[in-house]
Amino acid sequence: MITILQVTDTHLSPRSDLFRANFERMRAAAEAVRPDVVVATGDLSLDGADREKDLALAAELHRGLPGTLLALPGNHDVGSDARLMPHQTVDDARLARWRRHFGPGRGVLDLPGWRIVGLNTEVMGSGHAEEAAQAAFAAEAAAGAGTRRIALFLHRPPCLERMDEAWNPWSVPPEGRAALAPLLDHPGLRLVASGHIHLHHAVRRGTAMHVWGPALSFYCDPRDQPGLPGSRVPGALLHRLRDDHVETVALEAGPLEAVCIEDVRDLTYPRG
Repeated sequence: MITILQVTDTHLSPRSDLFRANFERMRAAAEAVRPDVVVATGDLSLDGADREKDLALAAELHRGLPGTLLALPGNHDVGSDARLMPHQTVDDARLARWRRHFGPGRGVLDLPGWRIVGLNTEVMGSGHAEEAAQAAFAAEAAAGAGTRRIALFLHRPPCLERMDEAWNPWSVPPEGRAALAPLLDHPGLRLVASGHIHLHHAVRRGTAMHVWGPALSFYCDPRDQPGLPGSRVPGALLHRLRDDHVETVALEAGPLEAVCIEDVRDLTYPRG
């Protein structure tokens, strides 16, 4: 059995101790479990899109987790398309800063019977040159999977409910979803795991479970997420890859601090 620890939305920064205790409790629990792979599904930093020291600390702490690390960027790490991050659009400088600390931001890991694929959702729909390069990478990852089962990891989920839904701030933009088709339509797909929404929710679509990972940092005000299902309890997930399916459970990390973003916004993203 292969075990993957999914950690997401840790929002770490040397400028703040916020969320650090949750990370340390998660790290201690991970040491006891010793996963084969750790996939960090974005927003590892509080403001790595503009502050390199935030990325440096996030890299140091995540590389201290047990298991092979596959780190994927989120909008707070590299910016995003202009509709989501008008003042921090994804660009060459932000992507280069991420690569200095974490590597490419996409990747493939082949394990017995399984192919793990990680993608950077923040270039999807952006028009940046990396978007086309990654689309080719995703197609090659699907074509080369053979008889392996596939587990796909991203920061933003492909969609909230339907692949033809309109743009929203929580999922991959409509213009970027076509690049996911080779993987989402692959007969071996068994898991699509994402972060970004700060909600824990799971639903089966065809042969695959689509799982939103719980944030390890804060939860959003429910009034800002009308109609979105899921739990706001912080945490991390263990994905246990069996021969033909995935079992997903919460990592038992003891009591974690549940923080609403509105209570700490001025300490994290000052309005002034």
